[in-house]
Parts: sequence; C-alpha cells; structure tokens
Amino acid sequence: MPTYDYKCQKCDHIFEFFQTMSDLPLTNCPECTGKVRRLVSGGSGLIFKGSGFYLTDYAKKNSNEKKTEKSTKTGKKKPVKESTKS
Repeated sequence: MPTYDYKCQKCDHIFEFFQTMSDLPLTNCPECTGKVRRLVSGGSGLIFKGSGFYLTDYAKKNSNEKKTEKSTKTGKKKPVKESTKS
C-alpha cells in the first residue's frame, strides 16, 4: 500500500497518509479541517529485502562468461560448468 502526500490549501500543512490505491483521496486537513490536495510524488525505487536477492543477480553479464570454455593459467582450456537455474 502506498503512502500519499497531502497539502492543506488553508494552513499549508504537509502530511503523509498511508492508504490503498482504491481508497478515495482525503478531503480535510487533520490540523485545521481545511481542504487538502494530494501531491504528485516521484515515488521511491523498488527495494528487495530478504534472503535471495543479491546485487549480482541483476548485474550485466560479461561476454566472456557466455563462452562454454575457459582458459586456465597453463593456457589449456577446460569446460565450464553450466548453471542449473531455470
């Protein structure tokens, strides 16, 4: 559920209100009961919290990682294990 910003047109009080997207906008200021207007917000970035979300999950893949063979220090090539993720 999003948090909406409101500004009173009478006393210029700015406040936030947590409500569902389907709720009607507030109409009265909690300070002076004047008319309020919902402000347009830029929002915040999407944040993943909890286990299983890593920065490397969304990193750009290096073109060298896509190859099926990888060089070793001796110059010999050995097969690279394929990922089992689906």
